Amino acid sequence: PGLSYTWIFNNNTLYLQEDSRRFVSQATGNLYLAKVEPWDVGNYTCAVSSAAAQRRVRGPPTALTLRGDGAMGEYEPKIEVRFPDTTYAAEGSSVRLECFALGK
Repeated sequence: PGLSYTWIFNNNTLYLQEDSRRFVSQATGNLYLAKVEPWDVGNYTCAVSSAAAQRRVRGPPTALTLRGDGAMGEYEPKIEVRFPDTTYAAEGSSVRLECFALGK
C-alpha cells in the first residue's frame, strides 16, 4: 500500500493517459502497450515511489525496439488475470479490476 508507479522514457517522465493502446498497472507497475508504434522505440525505466517511506527508486532501463520483419513474438493467446481472492468495497464505491488479453 502507498506505492505508485511511474515510467520514464528516454530519461523523461512519461505522462501516460490511459487509452486503448497504453496502460500502467498500479497493482504491478507493469507498462502495457497494445500496439507498438515507431515513436514508442526507446529506453523505458520504471520508478516506484513510496509515500510512507518518502522515497523513489528507479529500476534499470529496458530498451524497446521494433522488429523489421513484422513478425509478432511467440505469445500464445491467454488472459492475464490477477484478481485477489476477495475484494471488499463499500456500497456506492468503485472497484477496479485489471484483466489483460495477450496473444498473437
